[in-house]
Amino acid sequence: MTDASATPTPRRARVRAPQLTGRGGWLNTGGKQYTLADLRGRIVILDFWTFCCINCLHVLDELRELEEKHRDTVVIIGVHSPKFVHEAEHRAVVDAVERYGVEHPVLDDPELATWKQYAVRAWPTLVVIDPEGYVVAQHAGEGHAHAIERLVAELETEHAAKGTLRRGDGPYVPPEPEPTVLRFPGKAVALPGGTFLVSDTTRHQLVELAADGESVVRRIGSGTRGLRDGTADSVAFNEPQGLALLGDGSVVVADTVNHALRRLDLATGAVTTLAGTGRQWMQGEPTSGPAREVSLSSPWDVAEWRGKVWIAMAGVHQLWAYDPATGTVAVTAGTTNEGLVDGPGPEAWFAQPSGLAATADRLWLADSETSALRWVDVEGAVHTAVGSGLFDFGHRDGAAEQALLQHPLGVTALPDGSVAISDTYNHALRRYDPATGEVTTLATDLREPSDAVLVGDEILVVESARHRLTRLRLPEEAVRVESVAHRTRRAATEVAPGVLELDVVFQAPAGQKLDTRYGPSTRLLVSATPPGLLVSGAGEGSDLNRTLALDPAVAEGVLHVSAMAASCDDDPANPYPACHVHQQDWGVPVRLTEGGADRLPLVLAGMDDRDA
Repeated sequence: MTDASATPTPRRARVRAPQLTGRGGWLNTGGKQYTLADLRGRIVILDFWTFCCINCLHVLDELRELEEKHRDTVVIIGVHSPKFVHEAEHRAVVDAVERYGVEHPVLDDPELATWKQYAVRAWPTLVVIDPEGYVVAQHAGEGHAHAIERLVAELETEHAAKGTLRRGDGPYVPPEPEPTVLRFPGKAVALPGGTFLVSDTTRHQLVELAADGESVVRRIGSGTRGLRDGTADSVAFNEPQGLALLGDGSVVVADTVNHALRRLDLATGAVTTLAGTGRQWMQGEPTSGPAREVSLSSPWDVAEWRGKVWIAMAGVHQLWAYDPATGTVAVTAGTTNEGLVDGPGPEAWFAQPSGLAATADRLWLADSETSALRWVDVEGAVHTAVGSGLFDFGHRDGAAEQALLQHPLGVTALPDGSVAISDTYNHALRRYDPATGEVTTLATDLREPSDAVLVGDEILVVESARHRLTRLRLPEEAVRVESVAHRTRRAATEVAPGVLELDVVFQAPAGQKLDTRYGPSTRLLVSATPPGLLVSGAGEGSDLNRTLALDPAVAEGVLHVSAMAASCDDDPANPYPACHVHQQDWGVPVRLTEGGADRLPLVLAGMDDRDA
């Protein structure tokens, strides 16, 4: 059993790195295919990611500075390992690499071959390989950039002295830019004069389009990543998404990668910051207070409802609200745990809420990772209209309790009380009618629709991966489609019924120690779907190792594990050492099988060397 408080041994564990294989081939290399042998002499960081995953997108941003600073010694390789069926499409991976500004080679692994070779269990996971081809560290989740930066510096020194470090240009070859008016637009809103405002996400701008939805009236933003207020030409955004028109005629912008809310004055084009510090919110930080003093986490959409601006806080699986009257923000629903749990707002679980739409008595939301349509009532309670959990998705119409969506990102209120759902990974526009409880399909053959705007008896769809707005007439009858159901591509882990030892591996990175100044510095939360899978062992505690009892009568299910550890720089001379939070949520599909494993190791940081 790994002791989370143990001091790391001076000798670094080394395991020969498996080869890199992926049927989809390589991206961002100018067409060249690579092996690990080609990269010998460089420090290689494998980033196992999938483009639906908000935590994976956070890690992409965390790695940018390290990638630039160590460009001549470090090669970062994204290993794209899909969760959803759509993510296994090569064209979709190509789009995602451009959409999120990935500036390193990416191996497209639609069959999870390399994922399995490296025994990865979670998105995102980072694996560090030394210049001689050995795995020397593994980290799951976010917040590890500081530790990896220190390890890279140690490896540079060590292998320069051994003569095994090879410096030089990396294998990254940028793709040719495409001359489209919009580039992966995210959200849109109708403006009072009949024009439309669109978040041109990949170009870090807002674009006002004429009533035809095509002609550019003006652009707002410099077009380079940044967080800077100012005039239409000088202001800087970072992958903006959601837009909401307020009663005073201004627009609130969810400036996603800046972790901020911005305000656009439509008359002047000036932009100011309403909420957020520009830093990503981390566990333990304030969840309410003056808006400019509280950090946010990847706000993806915004909607004005009942006097406040509600925020789909995708980065922490919550809903927040900004109060224009007081200039404050606060959590309104969600625990930060990822999943699908209804009930009073403070007890509900979400999974990357990404789209909002308000009516008089309901706030509708697209809960993307659970492929669900959900809503909040005026009392603040959370309900699910369509969707059953993290692992079931597809394209199926009919009664809401058995209908399926696939990673929807947008929702639009319709005049008759129903809602249109931008069913992103199904490339479709769907409709849910609360009066009948039925789900139908309004349109297909869209390409990653991410939002839609009602215009009279037509609807304008943000067709993100076709870089355009597409106008559709709302049909009187729904389009008929063949029903398709999927489960996540990950194979279930076979475990023995009865006692299962859950071992979350955490070793404080070199130069750091666990922060125990204010009590336990680790947290473990365990639950299961169905709940009956766990006879005992559910709940929250501070020990990262726990004995679970699984009910032999439940053949299969999902273990939900959330772990957090806080470590600080170990420098006695510094009374205020920098501290770092390491956290990850796992959803582990398990199948109870006689002779299955009696130990489930999940690596948060370090190496699982118990059986080595």
